[in-house]
Amino acid sequence: MIQPGTALPRHDFTFITDSGKTSADTQSLFASKKAVIFAVPGAFTPTCSQAHLPGFVTLADEFQRQGVALFCLSVNDAFVMRAWQQSQNAGAITMLADGDGSFTQALGLAKDTGAFGGLRARRFALVVDNGMVTQVCVEQPGKLDVSSAEAMLKLI
Repeated sequence: MIQPGTALPRHDFTFITDSGKTSADTQSLFASKKAVIFAVPGAFTPTCSQAHLPGFVTLADEFQRQGVALFCLSVNDAFVMRAWQQSQNAGAITMLADGDGSFTQALGLAKDTGAFGGLRARRFALVVDNGMVTQVCVEQPGKLDVSSAEAMLKLI
């Protein structure tokens, strides 16, 4: 599992925007900024859609006031992440689609749900400063405590 003091692994992400398809890598996304990356097991799933993402949507202005960019990571494709972002009014949050789960695996934070959904991210949050991980908060199964928006605000 990734540890504080470690650089984020290099990865290329694809994004769907109003202008079409674009891409960016971890270096360009996280250089010279403080960020919180929170990961969910799946877009449109109950806890993710009813509590985890909405908490960050509600507190997005507070994170912005503190100079912290928000990123939501899920092992889903870019089209699903864009649709979820729009359905949740989450325009202030950059959605990171990890379609094949390779970034999540490189972080050491993947889980296999078998036939239910296959490879997914564990529920977690990272605090990142200029591409370096400074905090790692991993949830116990079925919990939403240490990676919530409120918990992350206390850490930054």
